[in-house]
Amino acid sequence: MSFTQWPGYGPIQEFLGFRNYQRIFADNDFWVAFSHALIFVIPMSIVPTLLGVFIASLTFDFLSTRYASKVATFIRSSLYLPQIIPVMITGIIWRWIIDPSSGSLNILLKSIGLKSLALNWLVDPNAAMLALSFVMVWIQLGYTVVVFLSGLSRLNPYVLEAAHMDGANWWQRFRFITSRELGPEIAVILLTTVVGALKVFAPVYYVTGGGPDGATNVPSTYSFQAFFGGNKVGYASAVTLILATVIVIFALIIIRFQRTGLRGEE
Repeated sequence: MSFTQWPGYGPIQEFLGFRNYQRIFADNDFWVAFSHALIFVIPMSIVPTLLGVFIASLTFDFLSTRYASKVATFIRSSLYLPQIIPVMITGIIWRWIIDPSSGSLNILLKSIGLKSLALNWLVDPNAAMLALSFVMVWIQLGYTVVVFLSGLSRLNPYVLEAAHMDGANWWQRFRFITSRELGPEIAVILLTTVVGALKVFAPVYYVTGGGPDGATNVPSTYSFQAFFGGNKVGYASAVTLILATVIVIFALIIIRFQRTGLRGEE
């Protein structure tokens, strides 16, 4: 399909060879959309990973020991809830929250005297990117916390206890023991979340729709718009194949670093 011109119905109109790919590499809108996907690696991968390992360590060291197991379970379940809610429902809820005129976020900011922070979240390009990034962190955080809690359960408690008895505070135990022992989990999370960021579609589609004026478009929504909105199936297929190739390359690089790190530990 990516080598053809086809509107999505009827016979294929023309065989184009590599002309669709040539158009993509000369298409500024595609590169803008691709740059947005790279930016979303931060809220979908880096920030949730850093916050996840920190929150998981706090939960493992303090909540599980100082509070009843039901409290710790409730907190873990609450953090994981965004992963369970369908993304379509999440998008509708967040559009209500960040609606510039009647959204609860702007109403709250104005009521506490922070009117200057009540932005036009769905119209201003920078505000839309900021709001969408926050939604992505909210969605991904529970996933990273649960995975890190699972990793922490395999740690030898005597190592942490010995460090505590030797005078190491919580930060020192976290920095020199916990975070280093979670290397395999960190590698898995980085792999899955970076791939997820590059191919992200649903949060963008349901929260901002790629707008305003393409300000939050990513390759997947750009391809979707070309496929269904522009009847350019061949062009959209070429965009999708380029995105798939980039994802495979990123995944192989991350796996290579992971294997190098494991060999170094051996």
